[in-house]
Amino acid sequence: MQDNAHDPSAELAQWAEQGHQNAVGIADMLGVSQPDYERDVLNLMGPLQDYVNRLPLDEFEQSDWVTLHADLASYLADVMIQRHYAQWVKVEDNSKSRGFRYMLRVAAVDGSAHDLDPYDLVMEEFRNLPIQVARLIANAEVTAGVVKLMRDE
Repeated sequence: MQDNAHDPSAELAQWAEQGHQNAVGIADMLGVSQPDYERDVLNLMGPLQDYVNRLPLDEFEQSDWVTLHADLASYLADVMIQRHYAQWVKVEDNSKSRGFRYMLRVAAVDGSAHDLDPYDLVMEEFRNLPIQVARLIANAEVTAGVVKLMRDE
């Protein structure tokens, strides 16, 4: 039996599956069944926005922000994977203590590959309150180059 602790592909697969299961759990918590979520991740967008709108962000402690950050990043990753065929990849990053980070790689409309970090995109959304789930997704799509802006034509 192989030891997955030192198998990079197994670690990446586990990372991806944990994020997906987190998003499925959020969907379930907000009344979106797993089959409905798996059929189209955008079925969660409205309920997730309603949930975020009700959160007392001004009363949040650090642990609350960390949880919300992970939840939104998990959902955003699922959106990019399901709707734009993004894939998790391990990218070297010497600025991180572990020497790498996991990012989503997606093919842009021009055929080039773009890497994006859903956690970075969520952090950017936190700097532009109120949180808007649709804006978060749109920002990811523009960052990844999977949509063209009208001014780009």
